[in-house]
Amino acid sequence: MKLKTILFTALIAMGVTNCWAQEQGNGDIFPKGKLTQANFTGTVYVQPLLPRDSIFNLVAGSVTFSPGARSYWHTHNAGQILMVISGTGYTQQKGKPIQIIHKGEVITCPPNVEHWHGASPGSSMTHLSLNPNADKGVVTWLRPVTDGEYNGEIAKQ
Repeated sequence: MKLKTILFTALIAMGVTNCWAQEQGNGDIFPKGKLTQANFTGTVYVQPLLPRDSIFNLVAGSVTFSPGARSYWHTHNAGQILMVISGTGYTQQKGKPIQIIHKGEVITCPPNVEHWHGASPGSSMTHLSLNPNADKGVVTWLRPVTDGEYNGEIAKQ
């Protein structure tokens, strides 16, 4: 009887943990954060993790994109590091093809290079965003990524 009680308790605990992890939406590491529409297309949640300060001079956050959601084109004066913690996404630097990114990959965005990132059409994606040298500015937002750009069409210039 004692073994049945232990097994039952373990199953309940696993179920509660699994439900909590699903609510987090990003591999249960950080909360989803606040729903934002500014500078994004689609459903995107942003969770600030480390505010700008004078000691570390780094801004960090967790960003969760629903399938098909993406950032606007933007730049970072000091560059950016993305660490994908769940799902599959896209990133693209201006003038280059779209790159598919997966859980466990680390992407660097060079300083002052126009780029965007977001989830693939069939998967949500969460990444940690690390913005070093925040005293140089964190981000300059530009224009939305068009559906054609997101779907890989080459813009005529």
